[in-house]
Amino acid sequence: MESNKKVYIAGHRGLVGSAIVRQFEARGFTNLLTRTHKELDLTNQAAVQHFFAEQKPDYVILAAAKVGGIHANNTYPAEFIYENMMIEANVIDAAYRNGVKRLLFLGSTCIYPKAVAQPMREDALLTDVLEPTNEPYALAKIAGIKLCESYNRQYGTDYRSVMPTNLYGINDSFHPENSHVIPALIRRFHEAKANNAQEVVVWGSGNAMREFLYVDDMAAASLFVLELDDETYKANTRPMLSHINVGTGKDVTIREMAETIKRVVGFKGELKFDVSKPDGAPRKLIDVSRLAAMGWRYGVELEEGVKLTYAWFLETEVAKG
Repeated sequence: MESNKKVYIAGHRGLVGSAIVRQFEARGFTNLLTRTHKELDLTNQAAVQHFFAEQKPDYVILAAAKVGGIHANNTYPAEFIYENMMIEANVIDAAYRNGVKRLLFLGSTCIYPKAVAQPMREDALLTDVLEPTNEPYALAKIAGIKLCESYNRQYGTDYRSVMPTNLYGINDSFHPENSHVIPALIRRFHEAKANNAQEVVVWGSGNAMREFLYVDDMAAASLFVLELDDETYKANTRPMLSHINVGTGKDVTIREMAETIKRVVGFKGELKFDVSKPDGAPRKLIDVSRLAAMGWRYGVELEEGVKLTYAWFLETEVAKG
């Protein structure tokens, strides 16, 4: 990709989208297109078509989505499936109609069945039932993959999909109730340290295993996949099974993750686990051999990523009060 090419990044304010912007800027790209939701409602087909016809981007990265935790997915299932499907359909179709040859769609590993062999391979898609709590969101993400593949089959476009594991990092949400596990624990350990608390309690036994990827690694992988030459990409994918898992290929226990955060934050109290609370799935790990065969590997280990994330938390969340 030439640095003067026009790249539209949908969802540039989010965790992944903002990291992708940083990646492009670090590489000297000067023609990045971004729009806030107020400036461009991606669920509005006419508005999206007008934007693409006017701006004519060369490349598109579709990182925009309606996202939320278990409570939000359970409470607003209609919004999660409708808004995400509308965003995907509008952007992918407008890209095709306005000559965008290459697009990257960002999905989620929640596309895989609830009961699936570990590590989760790409070919596990559509082999069994989904996790009920986020089924509408997962179905929308599966539809995004299939939209890309169907446009490729019928129109000869080159639209690709990547499925990230659990992400964390700069620009994450540290909301006390609604954030994901790493930012939630960073805040909890930080506040416990500031208040001289004696202990921090983590839900579950601490034995469940999870995989975590630093968001700047995800952004680097996104650009890597977007720029892959046709020969390498097609040699490692299939036309109707083209999505690519992105992760570290290794997992840690929740206990190990919590101990890492405790160490980085500098909390000196006790770490306790509330075994009366659920662990969730015992393990969630993805198979990253497809991406490894293409030549990409993650670069940031968990402790380094937590340090970078905590430093950003101190500079932004804590500093602004």
